[in-house]
Amino acid sequence: MSGFESIQPDPSTIGRLLPPPFAVLPDPRRLFRARAERFAALGQAGDLSPYLRFLAGLCEAQAAVADTLPPPEPIPAAQVERAREGKMPPLDRNAFRDSPGLRAVIGPFLDAMVPVPKPQPAQDALEWLRRAPEESMREMLGNVVADAIPLEAIPQHLFLSAAAQIEAARLASGLDAAKLVPVEMGVCPVCGGPPAASLVVERPGAEGARYAACAFCGTQWNEVRIKCLACGSTKGVGYKAPDEGGAEPAIKAETCDSCRSWVKILYHRHNPSLEPVADDVASLGLDLLMQGTEYRRAGFDPFLIGY
Repeated sequence: MSGFESIQPDPSTIGRLLPPPFAVLPDPRRLFRARAERFAALGQAGDLSPYLRFLAGLCEAQAAVADTLPPPEPIPAAQVERAREGKMPPLDRNAFRDSPGLRAVIGPFLDAMVPVPKPQPAQDALEWLRRAPEESMREMLGNVVADAIPLEAIPQHLFLSAAAQIEAARLASGLDAAKLVPVEMGVCPVCGGPPAASLVVERPGAEGARYAACAFCGTQWNEVRIKCLACGSTKGVGYKAPDEGGAEPAIKAETCDSCRSWVKILYHRHNPSLEPVADDVASLGLDLLMQGTEYRRAGFDPFLIGY
């Protein structure tokens, strides 16, 4: 396969006495500020630098809004318990679309985006959103919570996705991680979304463990290594990355021959600065290489729609 280096699975035997935590919940302020810093660092040079710098400003706006909002109304305890018993995510995306909490975030976030440097299509989309009729706003939010962003209205949906991320992360942060349970393979245990990517971490107590990362609510959850995040198969799992002259790549495509899908996997041991959403966008070259293969992308990142 031209331009690729095929890589053997890397199980990384881990000699720990206790299993790693199942879920790591977001701290919204730290999440968006760290993501902004990573986007800014990645945007120093390269063809993608203007877009990456724009996303750095967007994430700074997310962090600023998260800093100023009062604590959210938590997900009701009874709803959380029902979800736990039924192995369902406690954050109901359909109800979330019409929630007062989300609507209270959208206005301040759009206001915070006004001074952020942006291309003209994004500026036009922002101005339109700030006076959008309720019917249009509700329809677009429906697309956002369904991870179904239409190509003809990407800028508007990007802004609404960013606003939704703020409120979803705030709600996720108020949960008890110890009470979360697996839903399905490759499904966020908080909001039910697919991962943007997975990350092999080096944090204490979880060295070498693999965590899937949700772009919607910011939750990370532990998944078995060398297992397809789309179908759960352990057969025919492989790894591909651009040929870097023998250097071990920090970002690979984890492919599955059972369902013909792929999801990015990032390795902190090669680069501890990796951030799942930011580095997913910045590694667009891997996506472009994978477009020439028989595999389809299974990860979802709203900041990569249209690329």
